[in-house]
Amino acid sequence: MSGAAGPAMSAAGPSQGANRSPSGGSAAANAASVGAVLGASIEGRGITKRFPGRHKTFTAIEDVTFTINAGEFVSLIGPSGCGKSTLMLIAAGLTLPTEGEIIVGGRRLEAPITDVGIVFQDHLLLDFRTAIDNILLQHQVRGLPLDKGREDTLALMQKIGIAHASDRYPRQLSGGMRQRVSIARALIHQPSLLLMDEPLGALDAITRTQIRHDLELLWLETRKTVLFITHSVEEAVGLSDRVLVMSPNPGRIVEEIVIDLPRPRPAHLGEYPTFNAYAERIHDAFRRLGVIKY
Repeated sequence: MSGAAGPAMSAAGPSQGANRSPSGGSAAANAASVGAVLGASIEGRGITKRFPGRHKTFTAIEDVTFTINAGEFVSLIGPSGCGKSTLMLIAAGLTLPTEGEIIVGGRRLEAPITDVGIVFQDHLLLDFRTAIDNILLQHQVRGLPLDKGREDTLALMQKIGIAHASDRYPRQLSGGMRQRVSIARALIHQPSLLLMDEPLGALDAITRTQIRHDLELLWLETRKTVLFITHSVEEAVGLSDRVLVMSPNPGRIVEEIVIDLPRPRPAHLGEYPTFNAYAERIHDAFRRLGVIKY
């Protein structure tokens, strides 16, 4: 389910500098050179989601309109309870909006899509399956060739530093290793769309930084479309082409920030003087919304 890139949410899209590959060429060109899959565009039009309650209806998000171009990495940041996860579920077709529509790869969603990988804060691994078998579950469920799948899985595990743990069970893995397995499981079937709901939120600072770095390199290789939900300003700026800021409930997108930093980005983002400027813009938005008061 791939499609052409839709129009940018504003006139300012990802800058040329924000899409440089390690070799110095464009990340898109670098991806094409290795036969990578280009992601699908995502477009939300006037999305509102209401949930019926015993006494009154709860509105999770209201009149949300946005576009994520094919191959973009976009972060969604906002206070707890503002509807970020609800919007992600709508983008996957797992729940339908009360009003408005979501369009992925040029198609209006009316049911769950299969060309997607999803990573949650909880790794959701099966305790009775080894790391490699948890990842291969995608191939078994989808009826894909297991021999090729095992070969691809081992190669992917090598890239993200867990090949040595392929035969270990989740209880034998650290939190960071379990989440790496979860990420690999979401990517192994080569989806055009990757949805991530605070995937690094439960990890320690050192592990978060390393996985953030590894995730960026994987994205540069494949240029899948990524919608990344986070509470971390550093993660949002460190990973994204654009950051969409959401208001408190009912959630609305109130600001878009284009991140113009060269890639791959360093582990210590303070090396870029402009990083603090981007972070301050997000904090300023939260101050105006009353989310933070300092």
